[in-house]
Amino acid sequence: MASLCRRGASAALRAAVLESFGARLLGLDAIGARAASTAAGPYKPSDTVDVEIVRKKGIDLIHDPLFNKGTAFPVPERERLELRGLLPKKCLTMQGQVDRFMEDYAYGRTYIDPKHVSDGGVTPDHVRRWKVLQELQDRNETLFYRILLDNFVEMAPIVYTPTVGWACLNFHKLYRRPRGMYFCSTDKGEMASMVWNWPGNDVDAIVVTDGSRILGLGDLGINGLGIPIGKLDLYVAAAGFSPGRILPVVVDVGTNNRHLKDDPLYLGLSKERMSGPEFYEIMDELVKALMGRYPQAVLQFEDFNMAHAAPLLERYRDHHLCFNDDIQGTAATAVAGVYGALRVQGKSNKELAQQRIVLVGAGSAGTGVARMLALGMVKQGLSYEEATSNFWVLDAEGLVTVKREKQLSESVEPFARKTQADPEGEKLADTVKRVKPTVLIGLAGAGKLFTEEILVAMGEHNERPIIMPMSNPTHRMECNAEEAQKATGGRTIFASGSPCNDVEYEGRVISSSQANNLYIFPGLALGAHLGATRVITDEMLMAAAEALGDCIPEEDLDKDIVYPRLKDIRYVSMIVAKRVMRMAYDMGHLHSFAAKKALEISDEELELYVKDHMWEPVYKPLVNLPVGVQE
Repeated sequence: MASLCRRGASAALRAAVLESFGARLLGLDAIGARAASTAAGPYKPSDTVDVEIVRKKGIDLIHDPLFNKGTAFPVPERERLELRGLLPKKCLTMQGQVDRFMEDYAYGRTYIDPKHVSDGGVTPDHVRRWKVLQELQDRNETLFYRILLDNFVEMAPIVYTPTVGWACLNFHKLYRRPRGMYFCSTDKGEMASMVWNWPGNDVDAIVVTDGSRILGLGDLGINGLGIPIGKLDLYVAAAGFSPGRILPVVVDVGTNNRHLKDDPLYLGLSKERMSGPEFYEIMDELVKALMGRYPQAVLQFEDFNMAHAAPLLERYRDHHLCFNDDIQGTAATAVAGVYGALRVQGKSNKELAQQRIVLVGAGSAGTGVARMLALGMVKQGLSYEEATSNFWVLDAEGLVTVKREKQLSESVEPFARKTQADPEGEKLADTVKRVKPTVLIGLAGAGKLFTEEILVAMGEHNERPIIMPMSNPTHRMECNAEEAQKATGGRTIFASGSPCNDVEYEGRVISSSQANNLYIFPGLALGAHLGATRVITDEMLMAAAEALGDCIPEEDLDKDIVYPRLKDIRYVSMIVAKRVMRMAYDMGHLHSFAAKKALEISDEELELYVKDHMWEPVYKPLVNLPVGVQE
């Protein structure tokens, strides 16, 4: 390396560098032009420009503390040094970076909103632990995943819900180093080249978001990258994906969050969110770029708003190995929970067809759950029309019926009530009292919608009511476990989206289950990837949901537990992956010769095949490979 202002740097070297790159590329403007104009003669101190010659590019340069500028790399250097896509679009000044650090230095940066702290919610201790884990991951990923896997029950809420919600709210303040890729609407026409700036030649799993609907927190713009990062940490720990073969991605198309747009530290585009045909043009280019370089990867869409979530899934699902966890993962998790609750009641899966289900929340997650439960009823012998008649779906305007004046979305329309007995816009409490549902599910993300009145009504007409407030994060849940158990005399079979504590009631402890998508998406993705299934079908998702029931020990069913234990997550993911591959085989979608051969030999051989491909966080001997020598 050399510095153009050092005495040892010759005038010829200085002139050559400036002539080679040009003042404009270096971002030197008038100073660079002045220096270039004097290249023919002796340099004077006032004419010199302090330029460092570096031997690194891309992620290697960012990880070098001597030369890394972080978010202060100017646009010309990002282009020249292969940094595009590895950094957020916005360029901060060094002073901006100083201001951000000094705020952290002075106040310790906790940023806890008191309203976000509740039963199982984010506390300062969650934040402290999150920071400790992040620092460890920056230093030693193998050790990080070893510790995460060995302490999964305790640490999963730290690396994902509920703490990940806090991390996303404050992502622009917490930014330290790049983890993942940033694509922007202003990168249109260049994404196919940008994706090659990612250092990994092999990627098995990609999670992408546009940050438009992060958990129950709304539009967080590029701050939403915290979700793909957290999801992929779970891919590694829960399903054995290699940490060197995963890619978190955020696509920045603006934000409608005024607080973020007005924040000088926000790192995304400070303009209104793009929509309409332009949005889909950006997404088409991004998907083509990602799948063009990594055609074997599983692509997961995450936390897109209702307007785009279902259309994006339908746009790509028939010809890409992709799925939407908010729609399909949540749906499969809900189906598994209801099946588990039926088993707690001593009933078989066939009883699903007899359930009356009130579902609050008509967004992408809610309608996805309704559709998957309806398909489960079809599998148990009903027609799809008969199945949809077992649902009462409510949104912010109340009960959804065919009498609603505004046009219903395609996903909601099949569940609109069609009888005169169902009043349009009926309130939740009135619907529960009139319909007497056996299952109450919440996916509205609007907080305490399951009031004491509603919970008491569920207990009055059910011996064992099934209540599932599945909204995330914790302060957005419809109720907590203690509220449900007290209102129903301790008889609720309870599962929530965010973790809730077990409840002590009249001298006994009642278990609280968590309807956590991580029971589904890691194993689903693993089975689809190892089986090279090319698509992920509804049947494969149903197979994943049904697999969870076989992972619940009988003694846990006696304790009202409706999901497997999180401590067994690797085993659960292996079982889910096996079932997904077996269903893919039955449907003609299993294209991996090795997986097909293992499956045809025996179930045990298929299990060995899956286990052999699950990465383990252990230290292995390292061998240096000289430059130019192929592996």
